[in-house]
Amino acid sequence: MATVLSVSGSPSATSRTGRLLRHLDRQLAAQGHDVIPFDVRTVPAEALLGADPRHPAIVEAGELFARADGVVVGTPVYKASYSGVLKALLDLLPQYALAGKTVLPLATGGSVAHVLAIDYALRPVLSSMGAAHIVQGWFTLDKDISVREDGTLALAPAVTEALYPIVDQFSAALGHRPVLAAAG
Repeated sequence: MATVLSVSGSPSATSRTGRLLRHLDRQLAAQGHDVIPFDVRTVPAEALLGADPRHPAIVEAGELFARADGVVVGTPVYKASYSGVLKALLDLLPQYALAGKTVLPLATGGSVAHVLAIDYALRPVLSSMGAAHIVQGWFTLDKDISVREDGTLALAPAVTEALYPIVDQFSAALGHRPVLAAAG
């Protein structure tokens, strides 16, 4: 099956965004995909803020993107847009780091006022980076994501009902990636 890079753009180690992504990683792995979890917050600040695309941590991140057939990009929404750490990383990757890739954009936030952040903030950037196919994204309210006492994730039933089919669509799209024409 496909290699999926699952990118959390949350600056927090205990974020709902990260927990949601790791939960979905298990769903994708159960479907036979090789899932590589990647938390942008683990990239050293000097690499992100130094704006040096040759920094070893940025080069390593670029190699992860290059290896992936598909990319899940999750971010909390702050000020009606995706997170700053995610922006810093995306700005340092090669212009066409997503060329030929299938991408699933996800976002979490505290208010339905941010629901359009995927379409108006994140999707244009992903498209400009050459994504071959950006599947329908999904915005989840923070209140609909909780952690049980045993550490497992609990999603509101309506979220599960809507989100799992979107992840399935992403998974299916990975099997139907377009073949890029050779430059000639």
